[in-house]
Amino acid sequence: MRSRNLKTALAACGALALPLAMRAQDAAATAAPALKVDTGDTAWVLISTALVMLMTIPGLALFYGGLVRRKNILSVLMQCFIITCLVSVQWVLFGYSLAFGPDIKGFIGSLSWAGLAGVGLEPYADYSATIPHQAFMIFQMMFAVITPALIIGAFAERMRFLPFCVFTILWSTIVYDPVAHWVWSAFTAPGADKPVFGFLRAWGALDFAGGTVVHINAGMAALAAALFLGRRVGFPKKMSPPHNLPFAVLGAALLWFGWFGFNAGSALSANGLAASAFVVTHVATAVAGLTWAVLDLIVNKHSTVLGVITGAVAGLVAITPAAGFVTPLGSMVVGLGSSVICFMFVVYLKPKFGYDDALDAFGVHGVGGIWGALATGLLATVAVNSAGANGLFHGNPAQFMIQIKAVAITMVYSFVLTYVLLKIVDKLMGLRVTEHEERVGLDLTEHRETGYTLID
Repeated sequence: MRSRNLKTALAACGALALPLAMRAQDAAATAAPALKVDTGDTAWVLISTALVMLMTIPGLALFYGGLVRRKNILSVLMQCFIITCLVSVQWVLFGYSLAFGPDIKGFIGSLSWAGLAGVGLEPYADYSATIPHQAFMIFQMMFAVITPALIIGAFAERMRFLPFCVFTILWSTIVYDPVAHWVWSAFTAPGADKPVFGFLRAWGALDFAGGTVVHINAGMAALAAALFLGRRVGFPKKMSPPHNLPFAVLGAALLWFGWFGFNAGSALSANGLAASAFVVTHVATAVAGLTWAVLDLIVNKHSTVLGVITGAVAGLVAITPAAGFVTPLGSMVVGLGSSVICFMFVVYLKPKFGYDDALDAFGVHGVGGIWGALATGLLATVAVNSAGANGLFHGNPAQFMIQIKAVAITMVYSFVLTYVLLKIVDKLMGLRVTEHEERVGLDLTEHRETGYTLID
């Protein structure tokens, strides 16, 4: 009898405990919903990652390689290729952790994620709740790769290879990683209600896909490199035209193609925002290429292939920060402005000031990036992206002021730190090739190879 009563009591307790346990599970699920990988979003981000890699090799490599003299084409191809190798390794070892890892006072990430510790195959909600953390990491890796590669355009044909490699690692660590952290990072500490952002992001600075982090950053570094290294032998009176314009056109076309991953991929999801970024990227680029052709026709009496591809790249640069925030009509303004402003710098101001920005890395990427970031502060609208902000033309002048401050801080930081790094590497290793080596060409003097067979 006593045994039967005990069984009855235990059954009653079990019946009572079951609903309580289910309620506890429901409460836990409500408090911390499980993040689930979305296959469509993940596929789009991985495809975009491959597209951004294609922008560096072969896109930028062919674009820059076609613009230099034939005796230096291999040096440019090698620089682009080795940057892809170097920065990829740096990113895994500690670069990603510095750029996107747990925040240290809004300035830089800690080394908590060094070696990709804790960067797994589950989503990380502060960056994207629908793709694996490693997918986000490698997507951002390709941005870290192409940014120092853009600087090559300023010092092409005159920097030694080994010091170039050392400079690239130092620049990526000391300049690129902190700026990426300022603009894009987010980290929610255990038990915290909301994430801590990099300080420019906390201010509300808008940079959808890298106008500040990539193009202003690289452009100002390019200007510092051009000024530090000085002019090429014979500049500007005895410089040869681009040795292979078809290569440059192919490179520009690959850049345009890959840029859809650069901008639309930055939505980090296969959604309407990605479609909008895709559309405005194409429209701005088309307007910019057309505008440069018209400017060439007015100023030089004929449109040039070099002008059209330069204008298109300027449009791609300028729309990058605005891609997730502006309408198609707004993107036309961005594209038009990029060509007009970059044309003025490349055609008039560079000759006037006499600096040798060999392939117009500053004139296109730096100036185009500055215009694009400021244009975002003018044209952004929450009608496109509710997570963004309205710009000046949509009733919010404060956003334009935020963009000005973000641009100014990035310009000064990149220029000063780049100049210091160049000076240090030059003192330790010697950056510039000799005059004899420059006349012979870097293909032979630095790599003991030639890009073209001179005799059969």
